Amino acid sequence: MMYQSIYPYTQQVIAEYALLNDKEIGHRLQLAKTAFAGWKNTSLEQRAAVFMQVANILKRDKGLLAILIVQEMGKIKAEAIGEIEKCAYVCEYYAENAAQFLQDETMEAGYNKSIVTHQPIGAVLGIMPWNFPFWQVFRYAAPTLMAGNVTLLKHAPNVCGCALMIEKIFIEAGAPVGVFQVLIVETGAVEKLLEADIIQAVSLTGSERAGSSVAMFAGKNIKKSVLELGGSDAMIVLPDADMKKAAKTALQSRLLNAGQSCIGSKRFIVLKDAMDAFMQEVYLLLPTYKQGDPFDAATTTGPLARVDLADNLKKQVQQSISKGAQLSFSGGMEGCNFSPALLTNVSKGMLAFDEETFGPVAAVISAANENEAIDLANDSALGLAGSIWTSDIEKGIALARKINTGSVFINALVKSDPKLPIGGIKKSGYGRELGRHGILEFVNAKTIAAAE
Repeated sequence: MMYQSIYPYTQQVIAEYALLNDKEIGHRLQLAKTAFAGWKNTSLEQRAAVFMQVANILKRDKGLLAILIVQEMGKIKAEAIGEIEKCAYVCEYYAENAAQFLQDETMEAGYNKSIVTHQPIGAVLGIMPWNFPFWQVFRYAAPTLMAGNVTLLKHAPNVCGCALMIEKIFIEAGAPVGVFQVLIVETGAVEKLLEADIIQAVSLTGSERAGSSVAMFAGKNIKKSVLELGGSDAMIVLPDADMKKAAKTALQSRLLNAGQSCIGSKRFIVLKDAMDAFMQEVYLLLPTYKQGDPFDAATTTGPLARVDLADNLKKQVQQSISKGAQLSFSGGMEGCNFSPALLTNVSKGMLAFDEETFGPVAAVISAANENEAIDLANDSALGLAGSIWTSDIEKGIALARKINTGSVFINALVKSDPKLPIGGIKKSGYGRELGRHGILEFVNAKTIAAAE
């Protein structure tokens, strides 16, 4: 069996990759075991040197790496370059801060001396999606490897080229063989991988269905898991918001990466008194977005990554219209090419409200007041992120405390930042990535207490 990389814009097959057999998988697991025995005993300075070199390679080759991203999943080139630059930044961030994050903690507990030390646990299996084929990997791998663990990456089948390129970069940067490895395997191999003694944890970013399955396998084998699943993020717009900025950021958040972002704003919950002003700005901006060839500098929205994703998004739009939503703006769909669309008069019971819409479709929902806006935002099985737009920052913070999500941004684009933990609650998953919280997910917080 082979996995194919298909250029979404034209549906041209650009590469094929053979799946590993059981013997090859076993060899890589043994390599991980051997590599961990050495890597866990390297100094933080040595690990940091590897990561600084990884960052240098990413910055040096960002143009070529961006082309690979565009070819495999369709992101516009400018966004692909930005993704590579962000990967370099997260490498530098953990290289510079891991020592502080992992330093021993002295505790007062009535002993002569008691400390908590943070030690690596083994190999972490990474199961990553295609929508940010470099960033999603580095987001978990940088803190995981800087903590002294090793990792095996099972990437999405349509971005095998990106996965293998990342492995190549780590080798060029001086990482010992086996510290970062790619496993081109079927989904069914995950259960068996989690039975391997060397694999002590799994980090998954993906769908609710995938997360549920992986969590079950991890639990069965008593392995730690961190899940970052989908989001149906709400953007709440109050009447005192800066409408130009709110509308611009709303569309940026919704249409970034052709709408294929877990933390992209998907439900615009606008207070009744703000609706006319907000929508006026949105309608002025929407025609400036151009869907098309991701290598064309004039294109703002590339194709979706796969035809089945476009078909499902179309079904969500059509069902919502049949339930009473209005298609207020749309450029149509052909193959993977789905033009930005705006649904108004959206309410609960419509798929555009109830499900995550993973593509360039925004749903506008009216709220009578702030309390109703909060209720609408929380009326979701998902709880990844959200934002509030108001000129009253203290009010924004107070409202943010009432939103059931892993993060809330006020008057700003929701994004993952190496300095801040990110993750969800409810069916958006559990655990945190990035920041100090991210590096502590896959370590043994060992208590050492010494009496007189």
